[in-house]
Amino acid sequence: MSVTVAKSAGFCFGVNRAVELVEQAAKAGGIVLTLGPIIHNRHAVEHFSKMGVRVIAAPEEAPPGSTVIIRSHGVTKAVQEALERRDVTIIDATCPFVKRIHAIVSQAEQDGWLPVIIGTRSHPEVEGIAGWCSRCEIFENLQELQDWAEKKRIPADLPICMVSQTTSTEILWKLCGDFAKKQFTRLRIFDTICRATEYRQSEAAKLSSVCQAMVVVGDIHSSNTGRLAMICREHCGKVVLVDNASELSQAFFRGVSDVGITAGASTPAWIIKEVNKTMSEIVNAEAVQEETFAELLKQGIKTLNTGDKVTGVVTGIGNTEIQVDLGAKHAGYIPYDEVSADPSVKPEDVLKVGDEIEVFVVRVNDQEGTVQLSRKKLEGMKVWDDMAALCESRETVEATITEENKGGLVANYKGVRVFIPASQSGVAKGGDMAGLVGKPAKIKITEVNRARRRVIGSIRAVLAEERRAKQEKIWSEIQEGSKYHGVVKSLTSYGAFVDIGGVDGMVHVSQLSWNRIKNPAEVVKVGDEIDVYVISFDPEKRKISLGYRTDETNPWAVFLKNYQVGDMVDAKIVKLMSFGAFAEIIPGVDGLIHISQLSDRRVNKPEDVVSEGQTVTVKITDIDTEGKRISLSIRAVMEESAE
Repeated sequence: MSVTVAKSAGFCFGVNRAVELVEQAAKAGGIVLTLGPIIHNRHAVEHFSKMGVRVIAAPEEAPPGSTVIIRSHGVTKAVQEALERRDVTIIDATCPFVKRIHAIVSQAEQDGWLPVIIGTRSHPEVEGIAGWCSRCEIFENLQELQDWAEKKRIPADLPICMVSQTTSTEILWKLCGDFAKKQFTRLRIFDTICRATEYRQSEAAKLSSVCQAMVVVGDIHSSNTGRLAMICREHCGKVVLVDNASELSQAFFRGVSDVGITAGASTPAWIIKEVNKTMSEIVNAEAVQEETFAELLKQGIKTLNTGDKVTGVVTGIGNTEIQVDLGAKHAGYIPYDEVSADPSVKPEDVLKVGDEIEVFVVRVNDQEGTVQLSRKKLEGMKVWDDMAALCESRETVEATITEENKGGLVANYKGVRVFIPASQSGVAKGGDMAGLVGKPAKIKITEVNRARRRVIGSIRAVLAEERRAKQEKIWSEIQEGSKYHGVVKSLTSYGAFVDIGGVDGMVHVSQLSWNRIKNPAEVVKVGDEIDVYVISFDPEKRKISLGYRTDETNPWAVFLKNYQVGDMVDAKIVKLMSFGAFAEIIPGVDGLIHISQLSDRRVNKPEDVVSEGQTVTVKITDIDTEGKRISLSIRAVMEESAE
């Protein structure tokens, strides 16, 4: 029987993040509490309980000084505010995708739109979302939505903002969306189904359509796991939902040749592995029971062929070779130089009598009744199997960059030479790739050619994946007023584009400085690290408007904070007019020296006594705060000096 485990089985991004936050808090010490079960899986909750993490039902149960973790499903605004009023440390483990829905419904209500949620009313995630607005409608299926709209005669022009529970099915969401588009003229639809959930459900549908039986692993109370089981039953007649490996029965697999395994987003990896291992043991036990006497006899006198992979037991370690019992008529041996690919390894250090090992058949000698074996060749084959598996799974691994050549970089991963083309190095064209040599790098295996013994990898693919993850995080959390530390990526005539962590926003030229500037290059340059804040954003168009200038840097505010009427200051003449001269007190703030205040004698023309660029001492005689005007006097300075 073949067993296929879905690639998407197990923790999603949000759950994995929540679990890591709990583990970090537990290791830090102190009283650690989770507000409700951190995820929908009792095994994970029991695991954390052993680490000293306790579950509470309400903020009031948290003692002062404790650390309280908000679960991945999120909580209502009222619960969060109640928690903030207590003397506790709060760690918000709410899934970023759920957090985004909170912001959507809250803003929709402020804008006068009615939030409509498609999801299960009793689910903690939906309860939390509903708690971020004072009024909303929740529908678990299309029929409920239709009855509400048609039987209650809801006006077609009612402003509707529609969101979905992250674990809802794509089919239900599409049906509800299609109906709403026909029913309402003022409609905003936000597709808030988690893409990881969508992929997991899609993979479960495909796997269940080609397997004779499906095992769905997860907590029976998990909405995510329940939907997976439902999807599998639509395509496969034999489906079982188990909480752990102990719930598997031998009878379920009888007469089945291929089985698929999928798991909910809250199912720990160790449970999935345990289920897979138990299934293998059940199948093997059943196979042994069904073996005939003839088959057992055939096993006892099995023959060996060159190229076979066989399992044997070490029976002796000599001076030049290792003796291996293969359970056949041939005596097996491994020459010392075939024990390991690493020449520094001593056979006696890695093998001992009684060890069960897998080996490769190099040569069979029927006349002498011996078979030469190799452990080294099998290790090499497994390495290539591993490379092929990494290429298929697109898993990120860490390798060491060993050299640079004209085509790119060379990395070493578990003794295998991996070529990274220059275009996949993550270094800009013409950049310094040599700086990576000798350093570890995260890569993805993109191509494996066994025949040519060639492996190609990519650093760029890892960077792109990390950038996408950062982008999703920013878009799930972004709000007006949010502050970011970014890097200036490019300049245009109308502003500067700033990378705020995977997403580019634009600072318009008018938001770069309080002073009038003609070009952004007068304030910033490419590569500068600057602090910016969000003025506005459009998630659908993926546009963000940023601000750089702040009230603290407003020249007028700086002037009012540091100067007052009566102060003597040095100012620079910046412009001459027929009625006087303008002098700069600080950059961005000018004051007027009226012609009558330029000297203690009559002046016909300002240029008779001052010139542009000249620095003069003046007295501040008046400040018009509303009009932002300042009156200055040289004459007053001269009169005070004469006294």
